Amino acid sequence: MDKDRIIGSAKQAEGAIKELVGKAAGDARLRSRGATEKSAGKIQNAIVGLNDILRDMLKTL
Repeated sequence: MDKDRIIGSAKQAEGAIKELVGKAAGDARLRSRGATEKSAGKIQNAIVGLNDILRDMLKTL
């Protein structure tokens, strides 16, 4: 699962950079795409966290 966390974090970072560049350049489309990618990375990390919790719960059963 660590690989998925790294990918999610990379998406967040890439999205944040695109969002900042979009703001600096006045490009609303790039800013929006960056925000979307950043959100996708956060969601991916949340899903990985949920999978970890479920896996740990199943181990205790």
